[in-house]
Formats: sequence, C-alpha cells, structure tokens
Amino acid sequence: MPQLLTAEEAPNGADEAWRQILARAAARQGASDLSGPLADLFGPVLDGAAAGAYVVAHLGQSLDGRIALPDGQFHHVTSPDDATHNHRLRALCDAVIVGAWTAELDDPQLTVRMVEGDNPVRVIVDPRRRLNPGLGVFSDGAAPTLLICTADAAAGAVHHGDAEIVSLPALDGARLSPRSITGALAARGLTSLFVEGGGVTVSHFIEAGLLDRLHIAVAPTLLGDGTPVVTLPGIERIDEARRLSVRPFELGDELLYDCVFDDGS
Repeated sequence: MPQLLTAEEAPNGADEAWRQILARAAARQGASDLSGPLADLFGPVLDGAAAGAYVVAHLGQSLDGRIALPDGQFHHVTSPDDATHNHRLRALCDAVIVGAWTAELDDPQLTVRMVEGDNPVRVIVDPRRRLNPGLGVFSDGAAPTLLICTADAAAGAVHHGDAEIVSLPALDGARLSPRSITGALAARGLTSLFVEGGGVTVSHFIEAGLLDRLHIAVAPTLLGDGTPVVTLPGIERIDEARRLSVRPFELGDELLYDCVFDDGS
C-alpha cells in the first residue's frame, strides 16, 4: 500500500515531489510522467483538470463512519496529515466549495497555508443567504470569494461582506442544483473544483452525479453518535448498491481511500 509522505516525515522528498506536482498544475499538463505516492494520488486530479471540468471531494471520518459529533464539532477527527492533504487539494483546484453549515460552524479560511501553492477561489453555498457577512471568509481579503444563493435571497444585492453574490434559481424550496453551481463556476473559468464539505454538500454532488473522485480519510477512532459521512437516497435491494473503484493509501496511522466514480453518475 502506498504511503504518503508528509513534510514532517521526509521534508526534502515530499517537498520536491509536491513542487513537481504544482509545476504540472500550473501548466495544466497531465501527470503521467510523475512518480511516487503523491503523484499516484494527485495525478488523476491533474489529468482530469487538464482535460476540462473535474470535481473532487474530500471528507475525514471516524472508523464508525462519523464526520462530526451531534453538535457539529469536527476538529481533530482526523490527523494533521489529513489536513495537509486537504490543503494540497485546495492548491490544485480553481475553486474550493463548502456549504453554509460548514462555513457557520468553522468559518474556515479555505486558503493554502500548510503547503506551497496558490489560494483557490472560495465558494460558499448559502441558499438562503443566512450567514453573517462579518465572517472572516467574507472579510479577510485572503482570496476571491463567491457566495451562491437563490435569486430571492440575493434580493438584488451584489455583495455579501466582501464576497461577490452569485444568484441561481432554486431547485426545490431553497435548495440549489449542484449542476447549476458547477455551470455558474465554469462560466467564470473555474472548472477544477474541490468540494471540501460538509457531508451534506458532498452528498448533494454525489447524488447529482457530478463527482469524479472522493477522498475519504478514515481515522482509528470511534465517535458513537454523530453526523454520518454521506447521506444518499435509500435503495430497495442490495444489488442496487454502487460499488466504486477504490485505492488505499497510508496517511500516518490513518487510511486514505481514493474513490473513483468511473461512470460519472
């Protein structure tokens, strides 16, 4: 099983491998000439982005399939190594997407701080435009930021804090179509997308058939009750279950599963 190197474990090797990956990302070239565990994991993301629209998501979960406690606490479910992996995905994509619940609980910076690379455009999906415009992600100026909401919630406004508002038609109630979101971002030249969370937002993209890849880090911990990693419509027969192509990688004492949605559905 490939073992992913962290900067702490092998500074020179990891840094050099990562610099090569960044160079390919900047040139929007394929990654077939790269080698090593980092290239094995991130190469498909580079190749997909070079070919056009590509959507990758990442979640960190406990061994019993939880990403957060019932009150929403999710910090330290997985290790700092997984946080580094998360920042690498940010650095490789045009835009990083999170839902309103994640933004409210964590007010994430959504920037590249733990690795070399450029900050992506930050995209907050907040259909009702209920988030406080004073949140850091809307006011810190660290990266271009978009807030996506329904046309009714936008009410003609252009900005939410310092973020630019992108209004879209509601799918049902106040929910937004993931396909309309990716279309609006593509119109802005943002085609390689990283859906960072939370579980509901990632689930919506899976249900819409828009994910090319899903990275799931599994920590050797048990949370008991809490938020499930993904929530999808139920099936009636076990033979209707989707079986994905999966590649495991060692990430310290955790396992990172690279899940491939081969049929794009």
